[in-house]
Amino acid sequence: MIKAKKSLGQNFLIDKNILEKIVNAANISNKTILEIGPGTGNLTSYILKKNPKKMFVIEKDNDLARNLENKFHNQITIINDDVLKLDETKLFKEEVTVFGNLPYNISTEILCKWIINLKDKFWFKSLVLMFQKEVADRIVAEFNTSKYGRLSVICNWKLNIKKICDVKPEAFLPKPKIDSSLLLFYPKKNFIKIDDPVNLEKVTKVFFNQRRKMLKKPFHQLFNGDQKVLDKLKIDLNLRPQNLSLDTYYKLTSEYERLRN
Repeated sequence: MIKAKKSLGQNFLIDKNILEKIVNAANISNKTILEIGPGTGNLTSYILKKNPKKMFVIEKDNDLARNLENKFHNQITIINDDVLKLDETKLFKEEVTVFGNLPYNISTEILCKWIINLKDKFWFKSLVLMFQKEVADRIVAEFNTSKYGRLSVICNWKLNIKKICDVKPEAFLPKPKIDSSLLLFYPKKNFIKIDDPVNLEKVTKVFFNQRRKMLKKPFHQLFNGDQKVLDKLKIDLNLRPQNLSLDTYYKLTSEYERLRN
């Protein structure tokens, strides 16, 4: 009997209806699939039923990796490593469809790593990922709402995001104390160009550092009160960080890069 390890944020998905919803969220048949944190392999089994071309799984836990090897043999390729230390762009020759019931303690870190490391070419076709509901709400939040923040701005830059469903604690073993949400991400065809995504991280960090304060201080910190930028982007410094749209943050980052060059 495999027991979930609290230190690795493990909660194994057991609800058959939710497993069905996950595998139906993206096209699997004859595609290359990557599953993050497969755990005991419940979702893995459902994915394999849909006849993928190839299936890779990343599992950090040595005991679980051995268990998966015994359970699935040569049906899957197991990468027994930490997802945060891997460079996915070098792992695959073609775009992959990614599934993941991500460990809640590092879910945003994983997603932000993928987005910040995106170069000109996407290494994935789509991402079907489970988050704790509170995090998912921040990812899909619209501007002028209290949950809108850095995570919303970073995640929506190059990706379209769709919420598939909320998931109750009873769907997992052991039961987490919170609700979860399943999100689908897929690449945008058009997005505002930013030379180095690290600058988007920096700009949003400075602006949302004091989210209840007006924009004057962070704007002066980054742009030294440059009136031309304010006029160009039509920004009112009496507003607060949550009142600026997604595109305004991408354009601000672009301006920040232009002025630094």
